[in-house]
Amino acid sequence: MRSTWRTPDRALVRDVAAIAAGAAVSGASFGAIAVASGAPVWLPVVMSLLVFAGGAQFMAVGIVAAGGGPVAAVVAGLVLNARHLPFGLAIGDVLGRGPVARLIGSHLLIDETVAFALAQRDPARARAAYWACGVAMFGAWNVAVVAGALAGQSIGDPGAFGLDAAFPAALLALVLPKLADRATRRAALLGAAIALAATPFLPAGVPVLLALGGLFVAARKGPA
Repeated sequence: MRSTWRTPDRALVRDVAAIAAGAAVSGASFGAIAVASGAPVWLPVVMSLLVFAGGAQFMAVGIVAAGGGPVAAVVAGLVLNARHLPFGLAIGDVLGRGPVARLIGSHLLIDETVAFALAQRDPARARAAYWACGVAMFGAWNVAVVAGALAGQSIGDPGAFGLDAAFPAALLALVLPKLADRATRRAALLGAAIALAATPFLPAGVPVLLALGGLFVAARKGPA
């Protein structure tokens, strides 16, 4: 593990620092909006430490803030994070061989750490990139969530600052790069149509789960 920290070069450190800074901004927004939406300060802080998945956290808190139930929020977050299963198969060797390293490394498995690791051709550099990005992102995200949660206590109405639009905006930012693929775009549009049609008649959170029907319909039609 010690050699891992000697491997990152200056370019890698620069890239990791840039993406960690972006994570800090998102983390502060998440903490502030969660508290301003009615959650106690400890909830987004503990959630960030234990879950450490920005998209799932935004979705779960957004569903609860909109009036949805905790079950719908948890299921939606699990579905969103299901993409991490193939990620784990792809970078299993990067995490290390010891049980502690594999346990901690699994907790740091997010889109950014996987992307940094897969971008390296040399196994030693891939391991260094994964751990450097993971530790930086985890630290930046959690410190920023604490700061945002404390700041969120002074925000009375999230809508007055336009923060109520941050949840859907963050999720849209996560989805947009994937929409370049035609099959993914078709599934997303079908899911959006299902959710919009169900929203007037069902409790908050349930239309999001029904939107998964877009995946099954698109899968039955096959590749475009």
